[in-house]
Amino acid sequence: MSIHLVIIDALNLIRRVHAAQPGEPDIANTSKVCCQALGKIIAISQPTHIVAVFDHHGDDRGWRAELLPNYKEGRKPMPPELQAGMEQIQDDFMTLGVDSLLSDGDEADDLIATLALKVADHGGQVTIVSTDKGYCQLLRPTVMIRDYFQQRWLDSPFIAKEFGVRPEQLPDYWGLAGISSSKIPGVPGIGPKAACELLQQYPDLDSILSADNLPEKWRKKIEANKDSARASKAVARLKTDLELGFNLQDIRFQTAG
Repeated sequence: MSIHLVIIDALNLIRRVHAAQPGEPDIANTSKVCCQALGKIIAISQPTHIVAVFDHHGDDRGWRAELLPNYKEGRKPMPPELQAGMEQIQDDFMTLGVDSLLSDGDEADDLIATLALKVADHGGQVTIVSTDKGYCQLLRPTVMIRDYFQQRWLDSPFIAKEFGVRPEQLPDYWGLAGISSSKIPGVPGIGPKAACELLQQYPDLDSILSADNLPEKWRKKIEANKDSARASKAVARLKTDLELGFNLQDIRFQTAG
């Protein structure tokens, strides 16, 4: 039987649903709307396997903050009432047959990336449900990214239009242009347009950093910020080699009840 694994970027879904609730946010209603969304996702995608992946709840910002101490610094914390309601939401997910997987000291992004490529490399089809464009670096015929809220695929044509680069060049792009919302600096003075132009001339960041024929308008900026560029790329690149500690049979989709 062919495998179709659906991976839900859980907090990406839950926080957006919670923030959109009218009036005083209510956990029961947030969970209800999230479960309605999961029901629609399941009905459309017809998964053989499905899992909701959550970030760990500790204060440790992980290996990325070791490379870039300001990484995600000052990001708005999860509302306390939502944090307190996580177990209820996970229990409600389970009633739909969707198990929850909590990352342990690593970001959910890396856990999702590792799981996605492990299945895809063995011939399975994977759909990641998230609005996070960072997953687009994983794109290939067997890995698709679905933005549930905009009802669109974050595919190669989308990336070409949005960034002007190929999906596999995204970490190189962010190594140059940075990501302001995550405090990833990139190369100061190199914005999206310049990063796009450079990656149309050179295949990747390493080639740019080692080039001896860089246009003068960029050369000094890049030469002065090589370490920042390398660290920014490393932080933007998803890890795909984590130890998972479970097998695919554990997340086989079975209608609850």
